[in-house]
Amino acid sequence: MDNNLLIIHGGGPTAVLNASLYGAVLAAKKSGCVDHIYGANNGTGGLLREELICLDDYSPEQLKLLTVTPGSAIGTSRDAIWQEDYDAMVPILEKHHIRYVLFNGGNGTMDTCGKLHKTCAASGKEICVMGIPKTTDNDIAVTDHSPGFGSAARFMAASAQELCADVRSLPIHVVVMEASGRNAGWITAAAALAGEKGYGPDLIYLPERAFDEDAFIRDVEELLKQKSGIVVVASEGLHDAQGNPVVKPIFKTERATYFGDVSSHLANLVIDRLGYKARGEKPGLLGRASIAWQSPVDRDEAILAGEMACEAAIRGESGKMVAFRRVSDEPYQMTPFLVDIDEVMMYERTMPDEFINARGNGVTDAFLKWCRPLIGEPLPDMISFNRMSGRK
Repeated sequence: MDNNLLIIHGGGPTAVLNASLYGAVLAAKKSGCVDHIYGANNGTGGLLREELICLDDYSPEQLKLLTVTPGSAIGTSRDAIWQEDYDAMVPILEKHHIRYVLFNGGNGTMDTCGKLHKTCAASGKEICVMGIPKTTDNDIAVTDHSPGFGSAARFMAASAQELCADVRSLPIHVVVMEASGRNAGWITAAAALAGEKGYGPDLIYLPERAFDEDAFIRDVEELLKQKSGIVVVASEGLHDAQGNPVVKPIFKTERATYFGDVSSHLANLVIDRLGYKARGEKPGLLGRASIAWQSPVDRDEAILAGEMACEAAIRGESGKMVAFRRVSDEPYQMTPFLVDIDEVMMYERTMPDEFINARGNGVTDAFLKWCRPLIGEPLPDMISFNRMSGRK
């Protein structure tokens, strides 16, 4: 019987999702223990449809392109999976002689990873199932951070820096930039790194704190007494003290509820209540697809996570996920380890209190110290000769 490997991507892509795929494929080839390497075409649905992509014959040069390709080279999905689907996967895996399965994704995907592991174990099949963490939101439990976040953080910090430079040049409005991360504010907070170059946002609002529209307007009004151009970064998941989203749902699906733009809503609040020009900006998918702002630290760790998961599966490990433990900030050092999948399945990791300032409209130095190494080399230096104008 052949010993084949299957890699499955789940959830939203990142700038380094394919880098983990690259690491897993390289480790499989190097091991000499894997006969064929497959990717599930568009996630778990591809496995259930038996749509497998053979990755055996791609050249080293072609595979290397995975490290600088955004999205997912084998496709991904947000399939709803039930126990009968897990039961159906086992004979499909046996049919294709797949002994090793690697799931690369976030909280939902790790839940799927754990459930397939348990289904295989209950059926007595020697199929090893391992998890590779992936999320721009950085909300997977146990691990210090997840591949995908460092690049999203670098994009957000760089975008905030560029936006602040623009507003400084023409300080005539309040600009609200919306960041991804409905329940966790890691990406939103990363915008504060732009301030280390002198072009940081004035206000940052995270979903870990209840959002008060009156307090927001007071914050903006106070700043407008000092200058005429203001940059605000706000999470897409802002909610009030009762837990209600600040913008109403637009439509619902079986899997999720979709909301209007927080950036537009906050900009309209400024216009309506302060009579001041304002606009919203929403990078959206650009924040997870940017190779131009890909973090080299993030890329290297993503490759490492793929390699380590593959090697662990070949050794016979199953029902675990690769995680990172921070050893030091300066110099930055981390060590990878394996954690039982039960410890991470569907547990959402949010920003701790010590990373959020007392007023709930910014972050602390402790967060900057933690986040800084993950984005790689420092953001570019910039120069400006004009002074910020006060409000007329």
